[in-house]
Amino acid sequence: MTGLGVRELLRASHIKPWAECETDAERLDVFNGFLLEARIDAVFDQGFVTVADDGRVVAAAELGTDARELLGLNEGRRVAWLDQQHRAYLAWHRSRVFRGG
Repeated sequence: MTGLGVRELLRASHIKPWAECETDAERLDVFNGFLLEARIDAVFDQGFVTVADDGRVVAAAELGTDARELLGLNEGRRVAWLDQQHRAYLAWHRSRVFRGG
């Protein structure tokens, strides 16, 4: 999502949070996560952004234009690698976490 190639600055971010997972299999499922830069991880976890099924990054209006610009979340941002198996987790994130309705 951020295009950052410095592994030390990336975090394994769960789409469906660890505490909300019903099984260990869900917690450890590689399709329940993305590698995100720390600031974007926080924005995603707090529901200010989510990911559409086509990989587009969608920002909540609440985040505001200035914050989106500062975080590099301009129009056209996409997840580089998205598999069909991410979609159930993303649907959960959009309905339970995302602030955009």
